[in-house]
Amino acid sequence: MLEPEHGPVIQEEVEHSHVRCWVCVLSCLLLACLYVGSLYIWRSSLPRDHPSVIKRRSASVLLVSALSPAVVKAWMHWADIRVNAFVLELMGVRLEGLVPAAILPLILTMAFYLGPLVHSAMDNPKGFSGELQSLLDVQAWRWCVRDAVWLRNQLVAPVTEELVFRGAMLPMLVPCTGPTAAIFIAPLFFGVAHFHHIIEQRRLHKDSMSIILMVSGTQFLYTTLFGAFTAFIFMRTGHVVGPVVCHAFCNSQGLPDLTSALQHPQKTAILLSYLMGLLLFLVLLFPLTDPFLYGPIPVCSLSAPAASAC
Repeated sequence: MLEPEHGPVIQEEVEHSHVRCWVCVLSCLLLACLYVGSLYIWRSSLPRDHPSVIKRRSASVLLVSALSPAVVKAWMHWADIRVNAFVLELMGVRLEGLVPAAILPLILTMAFYLGPLVHSAMDNPKGFSGELQSLLDVQAWRWCVRDAVWLRNQLVAPVTEELVFRGAMLPMLVPCTGPTAAIFIAPLFFGVAHFHHIIEQRRLHKDSMSIILMVSGTQFLYTTLFGAFTAFIFMRTGHVVGPVVCHAFCNSQGLPDLTSALQHPQKTAILLSYLMGLLLFLVLLFPLTDPFLYGPIPVCSLSAPAASAC
């Protein structure tokens, strides 16, 4: 006798859930289009690494990033989301647990890069002490902050991309997909966004279309995997600073060069350091991202209480 009374209510809840999911996905798509589209509002025949192009594009993505909280706020209104947290807190901009959130994910990422770091130290005539001296060289840092490419890769890109593709998108996906699925879905927007480099390569006629597509496919793969890692960091810590710092570090290191390692005179030691780094990464992954270290995670308030990632 209860089915006729509750049937319409359940159907209405299901329809509302479907509408909410569409709003979540379309909001993420809108934000991704705004980010990538902002790069092309400036007409120029110059390459992407030219200082004037970098300055204009940096201004564009910084503006989109500054507007991203407004997009999240609008999404909360459209999707009828009510939580006891500020928008910036949902996006991982908060003070509680800030110090461990900035340090521990970086240590985890450096563990993964143990092989490349050891490789670099071996190739340095002064060894590990030489690497440390380079890191502490004030003059070198002065040259870096004057270099537009360095500023883009180490500052503008990490901050804006993590704020938009992790800080803004993950809260919008969690109510629909749950936190665990959001970790794997959000990076797809990030990976696809990098396909815009095809336009740049075609315009400059540097390579054939087949090579461009192969390079872009590889880039999609590693940016999506990296996006899943930083999304995991975001969901476990509730901070965007960890993803930003890890992003900047990975940009400074590039992809691990296994080919060069295999050809190195001391390849055994280097390959062992690669293996040790991978093992350390796997062992430390959950302990260093334990939510206990970072306080209550605001974005988890958007998901069901039993959601696994929270």
